[in-house]
Amino acid sequence: MGKGRLPRAVRAAIGAVHNASSANAARCASPVFDTIIRKVFSKMKISGVDIRPGNILEYEGGIWKVAKIQHTQPGKGGAYMQVEMKNLQDGRKTNTRFRSADTVEKVRLDTADYQFLYEDGDMLVFMDQNTYEQIMLPSDLLGDARPFLQDGMQVQLELWEEKPISVQLPAQVESEIVEADAVVKGQTASSSYKPAVLENGVRIMVPPHIESGTRIVVDVYDQSYVGKAS
Repeated sequence: MGKGRLPRAVRAAIGAVHNASSANAARCASPVFDTIIRKVFSKMKISGVDIRPGNILEYEGGIWKVAKIQHTQPGKGGAYMQVEMKNLQDGRKTNTRFRSADTVEKVRLDTADYQFLYEDGDMLVFMDQNTYEQIMLPSDLLGDARPFLQDGMQVQLELWEEKPISVQLPAQVESEIVEADAVVKGQTASSSYKPAVLENGVRIMVPPHIESGTRIVVDVYDQSYVGKAS
């Protein structure tokens, strides 16, 4: 292969795309097409200060999901991003500082639609919505979102190299308040929130007018109040 030339298989796949008359024909034109496209487009380099919550990063040989960020502009020196991440392969957590000059690989995971069926000890059973095949996954793949998983819920499995490494629930769910502090005299909705407990045991902050028995919409990943359920 000459200097600067693409591998023969890559050139063949690219040529197939140009020559195919339709997207479907292009996909069938080369047996390596899908593999090459996944490798080319599944990653992209981003600056450390462009990292955002929910991003999936390849970092120090692992696949990490960004949980929280804090952008800091010190009086001296360049800006940096303090990033809290969780390893999707082994559950480890880390808090890492990225500067604007740092680059990191942002990863796009493959996804598949599944339905949650039931719990079996520490394992959760899901069914593929297309093939109806069932799969068992450890409950810790859901992280802090685990209490919001409901029977029959539609979820997305995130896969890295065809292996499930994360389960994504709907961003918002309905839940009932089972316990709420009394309203303090003079307290208004705009002044402050009060503690409350959901039917799944999760504690959140809600407006003063929300009482026990009220059904509300909750942000699953922030575990925060969104509004009253309609």
